[in-house]
Amino acid sequence: MEKLSKKIGDGIHSTPSYDDNGTFYFINGNNLNGGKIVITSSTKRVSEKEAYKNNAENLEANSILMSINGTIGNVALYHNEPIMLGKSACYINSKDNIDKNYLFYYLQYPKTQLYFEAELTGTTIKNLSLQSIRKTKIYIPTIEEQHKISRFLQKIDERISTQNKIIEKLETLIKGIIETVISSQKPNTLIKNCLECNSSTLQESQVAETGTFPVYGATGISGYTETADINGESILIIKDGSSVGIVKFVTGEYSYIGTLNSLIAKDEYCLKYIYFALQRFSFEPYKTGMAIPHIYFKDYGKAKIYCPSLSLQTLIAQKLSLIENKMEVEKRIILCYQLQKSYLLSRMFI
Repeated sequence: MEKLSKKIGDGIHSTPSYDDNGTFYFINGNNLNGGKIVITSSTKRVSEKEAYKNNAENLEANSILMSINGTIGNVALYHNEPIMLGKSACYINSKDNIDKNYLFYYLQYPKTQLYFEAELTGTTIKNLSLQSIRKTKIYIPTIEEQHKISRFLQKIDERISTQNKIIEKLETLIKGIIETVISSQKPNTLIKNCLECNSSTLQESQVAETGTFPVYGATGISGYTETADINGESILIIKDGSSVGIVKFVTGEYSYIGTLNSLIAKDEYCLKYIYFALQRFSFEPYKTGMAIPHIYFKDYGKAKIYCPSLSLQTLIAQKLSLIENKMEVEKRIILCYQLQKSYLLSRMFI
C-alpha cells in the first residue's frame, strides 16, 4: 500500500475546539458507512480554521477514508466534503497512476479485511495501526484493467444506491399515510380496549442456533426452538432496553423472548391496523427506569389511539400492507445485489 500512496495518515488524537456554527464536520470511523461519509444532525462541527490547523489540508481528490479504531475497515470515497478527521479514521491518498476506485474496492476485498483483522491491537477497543495499513499487500493490474474492475463494481453500487432510495421513498410514503390517516385524527380508543398483552419467560440462553420454529428477539430472529408458543398473528413490542417501543408484525408459528410482549387484537379490531397506528405512537411518556428503560402495557394501555370502524381499519391496513409488501420485495432485491457484490469481491482479485 505504501508504494501506491502519496500519503497515509490519521485524524487528531485530541478533542478539537467544537463550533456549533462551524462549516466543517468532525468525522470519525462511525461516520463511514456504505462507501460514503455519513453526516447526521449529531455530527460535531468545527471552524474552517480549526479544520485546516489539523488534517483537512491533507485530504484531496484521490483520498480514501477508512475506519481504524473500534469499527475496523469501513471505507468511503472522499468527494471534497468539508471535514476533518478524528483518531478513529485514516486517509489514504492514492498516487495519480492508480485508480482510486480500484483501491477503494480492494480495501473491501475479504482477504484484505482478514489481514486487517489479524493486525488489530488492543483488548477492549481494537485498533489498526498506520504501519499495518502501509504494509497491506495490493494486487495491481494494468491501469486499464483497474478501470474495468472499478467501473463494474461501481455499477453494482449505483444499483444498490438506487434501491436504497426506492426503499426510503416507500418508508416515507407509509409514514406520511399513517400520519395523515391515523395519527392526525382525534384519539378515541384506549389501547387496552383493543389489545391483549401476553408475556414470555423464554430466555436467549434457551434458544438454539437451528430448529423448526423461529424465536424473535429485539433485533429480529435470535434463534430457533422445536416448539412454538404462538400460531397466528401478533404484534411483538420491545418492552426492555434501548429499543423499547419498536413494534413488529409477525405471523405463523413462532416464539419470543422475555424482553418482548405479544399483543393480540380483541374482537372488532384489526391487528394490522393497530400495528400501523403504533408505529407513530410515542411511547416516550411511558418509559420508566434509568439505566435500562422499560415500558409496561398497564401504563401505555391507558393511552388512546384513533380507531375507526372495523371495515375502515381493515381497508387502511390492506392499503398500507401493499406498500409494505412492496418495500420488503425491494429489500430482498438490494440483498441480492449486496450478495452479488460480496461474491464478486471474493473472486475478482484471486
